[in-house]
Amino acid sequence: MTNTERKYTSVEICAGAGGQALGLHNALFKHLALIEIDRNAVATLEKNVQDNAEWEGCEVISADLTKLVPSELRERLGLDPGDLDLLAGGVPCPPFSVAGKQLGRDDERDLFPTMLELVDELEPKAVMIENVRGLLEPEVKFREYRNWILGELEAMGYEKCYWDVLEAKDYGVPQLRPRAILVALKKDFVPFFSKGKPEPLPLVTVGEALEDTMRDRFKEADDPRADDAFNTWLGKASKGVAPTLVGGSKKHGGADLGPTRAKKAWGQLGVCGLGVANEPEDMERLQSKERDLFAKAGPKLTVTQAAIIQGFPESWKFTGRKTAAYRQVGNAFPPPVAQAVGEQIRKALEAARESGVKALVRQKRAESSERDSGELFSMADLSAGVVTEAADRSGDLENAVVG
Repeated sequence: MTNTERKYTSVEICAGAGGQALGLHNALFKHLALIEIDRNAVATLEKNVQDNAEWEGCEVISADLTKLVPSELRERLGLDPGDLDLLAGGVPCPPFSVAGKQLGRDDERDLFPTMLELVDELEPKAVMIENVRGLLEPEVKFREYRNWILGELEAMGYEKCYWDVLEAKDYGVPQLRPRAILVALKKDFVPFFSKGKPEPLPLVTVGEALEDTMRDRFKEADDPRADDAFNTWLGKASKGVAPTLVGGSKKHGGADLGPTRAKKAWGQLGVCGLGVANEPEDMERLQSKERDLFAKAGPKLTVTQAAIIQGFPESWKFTGRKTAAYRQVGNAFPPPVAQAVGEQIRKALEAARESGVKALVRQKRAESSERDSGELFSMADLSAGVVTEAADRSGDLENAVVG
C-alpha cells in the first residue's frame, strides 16, 4: 500500500529507531513527521524512511523537544488544529523506571508536559503514549501524576480508552517486554473504540523467530561442528521466549544481553549473553567465529537477530557501529505491539467516519497553572540543545519463559 492510500495521519515524538513508527505504519497510518534527538537513531530513521515510496511525505526531524514550539511544528507540517488523526510517542522512561530513582515529574527528562503541549496545539483525534510498566505499577506510586495527566487530557476534550500494561509476547514478539500504553480519543470517537486491550496472538518462541538466520550463520561458518551446534541451540531456543532486551545507555559500557539474571535466562535458550556477535559478512574478516558461534554457552546474537527478537523485519536497517546499533535495538518499542494498538485506533476512526461523526475542534483548552511553558525556541534552533541519551530499558527486565 502506498502512502497516498493511507487515510489516517500521524506524528510521533521520541521516535527512537522507529519501532513504534514501523508498527503504526503497518497499521496503515501515514506519518507526517518522526521527531527524535539521538543522532544514531535519527540516522536509522533517515536510512529507512527517506527515498522510500512507502513513507512518502514523512519528515524525519532531529529536534530537542524541550525547545519545541508546538505552533511552529503545526505550521511546518501544514496542519490546522484537529487535522491530525494520531499523535504518538514513547516519552523517556527513566523518570518512572524501577532501574532509576523514579523521580517522576521531578525528573528533568520527563516529557509528558511537552506531549500535552503538543496535544493542546495539534488537537489530534487520538493520542497514544508508551512508557515503562513502572509508571503504572505499583498502582499508588505515580497515581497523582497519572490523574494529573488524565485531567489535562479531559480538559482538552479527550477520554481514556485504556492505560494498561501490554506484554510483547502476547502480540507475536518472542520476548517478555511489558510496556505501559495510554490510548485516549476525542470523546466523540470513544464509543467506536473496541473495549480493552488488543486481542492476543499465538506465542512465538526464540527458536521459531531465529531459526532461519541462525541456520544461515552456522552454514556461513563452514565448520564441521556447525550442524550439531545449530541443533543443540534450536532445541533449547524452541522452549520459550526471551528475557527483556536491554539497550542500556552510553554510560553502561559495551553491548551485551543484560545483567546476570538475563544472561542466565538467555543461557537456558542456548544463547551466550556475553556480548553481541558480528554479522556473518564481518565474521570471517574479524576472525570472530569461535567467539560468535561456538562459545560454551552457545552462539551470540547479531544485531540483526536482536532486532528480530524485538519484532523488526530484517529489511529495517540500523546505522552506526555494532554497540550503537544494538543500543537502538535494545531501547526500541516492538513494532507488532504498536501495530496492534494502532489497528484499534484506526478502526475506531474508520467507524466514526463511516457514521458521520466529527469531533469538535477548539473544545475547552487546558489552562493548567502546573504546566511550565517556559521560554521556547524557534524551529531553527531545535537540534541545538543538549543531546539526551536513548532511554535505558533495564527497568523492564523480565526473565525468560522457558518450558
